[in-house]
Amino acid sequence: MTPGRRVLTIVACGAGPATAIGTCVKLAQDRGWAVQVVATPAALDFFDQQAIADQSGSPVRSQYAKPGAPRSRVPDAILVAPATYNTTCKWAHGISDTYALGVLAEATGLGVPIVVLPFVNTALASRAPFRRSVESLRAEGVKILLGPGGFQPHPPRTGEGLIDSYPWHLGLDEAERMLVPAPPSP
Repeated sequence: MTPGRRVLTIVACGAGPATAIGTCVKLAQDRGWAVQVVATPAALDFFDQQAIADQSGSPVRSQYAKPGAPRSRVPDAILVAPATYNTTCKWAHGISDTYALGVLAEATGLGVPIVVLPFVNTALASRAPFRRSVESLRAEGVKILLGPGGFQPHPPRTGEGLIDSYPWHLGLDEAERMLVPAPPSP
């Protein structure tokens, strides 16, 4: 990873698009980001961790580092993609039972710009716990790209056909927007 470049942490959850996480890494690097990937335990079987570590120049993290071990860089922004029902609901309710959720909980409290690009079906997206979780995270400043202009939930059991068209670029666009300083007030 190149020092001095802005750092993007991609938090990958266990959903179909995680099989193509290398696409997101490449798109981010092409935009000038230094990339590090954090994976939920469920996401680890979706991609080749060593290939992503080689591509990003940083090990894929899914567990806390032991004292004295090298640490990840502090990110300028975080992209949670693909974000699952499970991770979204746990995060909003303060559950931090994985390294990925611990990263998200702390970063939210620190005010790090966080963009969420979900991958959920219509049945899960319609559930009250999910809707409340999205509202709760948005109230804390998390940008969730769900609905028009973001990720549109799909009918159950049809997600596999959407992996190649997953809109990684929307998450990256929003992360870049969140880092642009606001113009001074008149």
